[in-house]
Amino acid sequence: QVQLVESGGDLVQPGGSLRLSCRVSGLTLDYYAIGWFRQAPGKEREGVSCMSGYDGTSYEVDSAKGRFTISRDNAKNTVYLQMNNLKPEDTAAYYCAVDRLIRITSVQTMCDAPRKEANDYDWWGQGTQVTVSS
Repeated sequence: QVQLVESGGDLVQPGGSLRLSCRVSGLTLDYYAIGWFRQAPGKEREGVSCMSGYDGTSYEVDSAKGRFTISRDNAKNTVYLQMNNLKPEDTAAYYCAVDRLIRITSVQTMCDAPRKEANDYDWWGQGTQVTVSS
């Protein structure tokens, strides 16, 4: 049984940092793409950062470039999202998703064009809340 478990969300002040974790069990990520997505109340889901588990190619959307970094710990089968210089507009529920590499055109496409529904991904986590506020 495949499970994705996110953690690390918290309340943080503007300019602060957080590291989100997505622990994956039930599969190894070598043949999958992993993406971090977020959704704020009343807004559409958007991609944040995506990575190929095969070769480590990664991509961040414009709003995340220079501030967020996706990484992977193979030994722990965990994907991280390091978020620095957080802004109030980063407030959202953050989710990780896993898709078979054959289902995506590129990690950029995975992030720039999120699927409509969470269950359109092979696997989708339960989310972790990030709130950026003073």
